[in-house]
Amino acid sequence: MCNSECISFVERAVGPDDVKGRALIEIGSYDVNGSVRPYLESLAPASYVGVDINPGPGVDLVCDAEHLLDRFGPESFDVVISTELLEHVRDWRAVITGMKRLARPGGLIVITTRSLGFPIHGYPDDYWRYEPTDMRVIFGDCAIELLDVDRSEPGVFVAARRPAAERFEPFDLSGYALCSPHTGTRTLTPDTPELPESARSDDECARLAAELAALRATKTLRYTAKLRGAYARLRARLR
Repeated sequence: MCNSECISFVERAVGPDDVKGRALIEIGSYDVNGSVRPYLESLAPASYVGVDINPGPGVDLVCDAEHLLDRFGPESFDVVISTELLEHVRDWRAVITGMKRLARPGGLIVITTRSLGFPIHGYPDDYWRYEPTDMRVIFGDCAIELLDVDRSEPGVFVAARRPAAERFEPFDLSGYALCSPHTGTRTLTPDTPELPESARSDDECARLAAELAALRATKTLRYTAKLRGAYARLRARLR
C-alpha cells in the first residue's frame, strides 16, 4: 500500500546497485492502491518475496511481521522494504529490530509510514505516528542515507543502511515512546480506545461502527474520503 510520494521516495532511495542480483523482501506487500514492486523488480533482483498478514495481490507469503526473523533467519536479505505498515503493527520495536536483523551487513532498509495529522485508518488497527526525529533515533544504529517527509499527506520516509560489520547489535528501543494517533501524545504502549459502554447501545454509534467494518472489508480504505468521514462522525458522536 503506498501513494505516489511513497513510490517516488523508493525510486530515489533504491538504485540498481542495491538490487541487481540481490535478495529483497517487502514487508506489508498487499497491493491495494499502489506498489513499489514493479519498480524494484525492473532492477533485476535475484529474488523478491512479498509478505503480508493476508493473501492477495503482491503477496508471496502470509506471515506476521513479528515472526519474519524466525521464518527466514538473520542476514537473509540485501534490501528490506516496508511501505505503509509500521503504523499498524502493535509491537513496532520487535518489527523494526527484526528488519535490522533480516538485513545483511551493509544491507538497505527502506520504510514509509504516517505522521501526526494523518487520519486514523484502522486496517486492521492503527497504533502509531512517526516523525523525522523518531527515525533519527530509531535508526541511530545505522547509517541514514535519506530522510524525507510526505508532502502530500503527513508521513515520513527513511532509507538506512545496516553497518557492514558482521557483529551488529540493534539499539534497545524499549524505553522509547511514539505518538498515538488517538491522543496525539507519546506513549510506550498502544492506546486504542474502545467504544464506552454508554455508546455501545446507541443506534447511531452501532450503525457507524458497522459502516467502518464494511469499509475495512473492502480493503480499499486507506485514502478514501468516505472512510475518513465515517471515522470523524463516530469520534464526534463519542465526545
